[in-house]
Amino acid sequence: MDVLEAIRTRRSFGRVSQEKVARETIEAILEAANWAPSHHGTEPWRFRVMTGEGRGVLAKAYGDIAVLGASEEERETVRAKAEAKAYRAPVVIAVSALPSDAPKVVRAEEFAATHAAVQNLLLAAHALGLAAIWRTGEPMYHPLMKQALGLAEAEELVGLIYLGKPAAPLPEGKRRPAAEKTVWLS
Repeated sequence: MDVLEAIRTRRSFGRVSQEKVARETIEAILEAANWAPSHHGTEPWRFRVMTGEGRGVLAKAYGDIAVLGASEEERETVRAKAEAKAYRAPVVIAVSALPSDAPKVVRAEEFAATHAAVQNLLLAAHALGLAAIWRTGEPMYHPLMKQALGLAEAEELVGLIYLGKPAAPLPEGKRRPAAEKTVWLS
């Protein structure tokens, strides 16, 4: 699959089988992510790969965060529902940005570079026959999640990438033409 085809046909798709994904495939996807551009060559992206029982770290964090606002009667149900999110795919990759503190580095550019790494990751997963979805949401930004995943003080999560073999065909994509969103200054 060439890159233009991968860009056009990739979809965010979370319906995946629980079939194990080979470590070599995950490593190839991470290597593609690692080739994202970064200002000043800082390479601020970091990856925490959770498979098998390793997803329990994420499940516990989801559960601990969910029960904070729950009543005593709701806690068990709320915790179980939240913890189940960690097991929606056989592989979950927590992607974070660890911004450089070098003098000329702009913090926003460190996040832009990490987002580019996520896009590379998603395209590589698609090219290798996997489905993936980039998830965020309130629990991801909670201090308990940061603590559970062992993030450094200056490090921030940018996404939880769920991936696995697609459980159904990927949907067709739709986009308005780029010309509708483009201004030419000549």
